[in-house]
Amino acid sequence: MATAGQKDPGALLTIGELSHELGVAQHILRYWETRFPQLKPMQRAGNRRYYRPADVELVRRINRLLNQEGYTVRGVQKLLRDRDTAQAAAPIDEGPAPQRVSEMPEHEEPIGVDVFRLIALRNRLADALER
Repeated sequence: MATAGQKDPGALLTIGELSHELGVAQHILRYWETRFPQLKPMQRAGNRRYYRPADVELVRRINRLLNQEGYTVRGVQKLLRDRDTAQAAAPIDEGPAPQRVSEMPEHEEPIGVDVFRLIALRNRLADALER
């Protein structure tokens, strides 16, 4: 049960409530709606947006990927598109989907990524740009 001033976890959130919770401006949430077709909050009279629990989870994931993990909008679009494709192709009675790079624990690095090689490449590119 929710305490005074808080909603139940399954309650709909307005764009203002979600914006405040995440610390993201409302116009950013509206922009994300144009960039991520999976994000479709309900709209009532006067185009007032109401985010369902699934929408809230998606917005939290988009926010985490963009603002904490450093993905670009295009990178997040690809991750979400790949996830949707994998879910549509997977048989219903199958177990959980294989772990994706974005879902790996922070202490593990994705297979095949050589951080030192990437740093060296970055440094070479920076040197080339300075010339």
